[in-house]
Amino acid sequence: MELTRAQLDAAVMATAVLLRLDRPADAAIRAWFRANPQVGGRDRAFVADTVFAVLRHLGRLEFLAQSRSPRKVVLSALVLLFGRHVRALQPHLRTDEGAWLASIKERSAALPPHTRLSLPEWLYARLLVVYGAEETERIGLSLLEPAPLDLRVNTLLARRDETIATLRASGIEASATAISPTGVRLRGKPSLERHILFKSGHVEVQDEGSQLVALLAEPRRGQMIVDFCAGAGGKTLALGAMMRSEGRIYAFDTSERRLANLKPRLKRSGLSNVHPQLIDSENDVRVKRLAGKIDSVLVDAPCSGTGTLRRNPDLKWRIDEPGVVELTVKQGAILRAAARLPKVGGRLVYATCSLLPEENEMIVADFLTRSPGWKRVDVRPILERFAVTVDGTDDTLRLLPHRHGTDGFFAAILERTA
Repeated sequence: MELTRAQLDAAVMATAVLLRLDRPADAAIRAWFRANPQVGGRDRAFVADTVFAVLRHLGRLEFLAQSRSPRKVVLSALVLLFGRHVRALQPHLRTDEGAWLASIKERSAALPPHTRLSLPEWLYARLLVVYGAEETERIGLSLLEPAPLDLRVNTLLARRDETIATLRASGIEASATAISPTGVRLRGKPSLERHILFKSGHVEVQDEGSQLVALLAEPRRGQMIVDFCAGAGGKTLALGAMMRSEGRIYAFDTSERRLANLKPRLKRSGLSNVHPQLIDSENDVRVKRLAGKIDSVLVDAPCSGTGTLRRNPDLKWRIDEPGVVELTVKQGAILRAAARLPKVGGRLVYATCSLLPEENEMIVADFLTRSPGWKRVDVRPILERFAVTVDGTDDTLRLLPHRHGTDGFFAAILERTA
């Protein structure tokens, strides 16, 4: 499709806003589209694709463009990522931009590894220590790809095979996820908001890896469960469906906005056992009242999000080493607070969508050192009960985008013994 001047100008303007990196990219692009209603549907798709490609590859683009100018990184992306010929762009170029674009390819032969993978240098160095050169290369390349669109079938209302058949009948290419027993992977990014399966609560958008983390809580009918950092409730709803809407789930979060996003999803789901609770901190009186009474707690802790960089590429440029250190302090405090809730014999699932051990294994190890009366439980028998096998998993769950096709996740199961 031939590029228009309006498309280029819109992409540059949107990129300028998102390169401020002052809020999540998905929220920023939605706000930009609302503020620019003159940009039509087809042009919106072009703008969104271009902006997110720029964010994914920003390190390489600004290195080769020798600038973070929105116009220069967009033009660089069109040539290097989308295969546009400089000659075809010529009608839209300013003086000397044609020669400048042609020179970019000459500079792309030898790039530092972190630049070639468009990773911040500190993050590349950290991954190198943890995973080694070969695995880091594969991880970095996988994080440059857009994430697939996964759905979780609400097993309270639907079956996966029937759901896939309905999606295909409506012209959406769908297949069963490779690992999750309740997942469906779609080809492309079809609009789902008006689809009958979405409106009726038969499906929810949820990454396959997130679905697997919810399985580890292994909730049963009639139990009392706490989703300690519920957010918009993706895992909460998965837990409720596994419980067949029996028992009680407390969905805690400190953000009223996030819990507000749960309400319409909860209404669609058909669940009656979910109770959203706004708390002011992990030490809220609502938490303390449940101490020693809960069968299972899921702690999907706030983290760097390095496992989600395919879908949240802006995080690469919004997080830094001091920020990760701050998060580890918060993660430890949240885990210790949540550990008050399970009764003896009860369990706690600690999970993050981080690739960094300081947010994962090290948090769990520190907790166990400080907390007698707790032990770690092997995740593999629980996954096997759901007929799930995850390549490379030991007694904790580790998911990597290049290996499993999911977001990057870590999860460990802890059991209270005294």
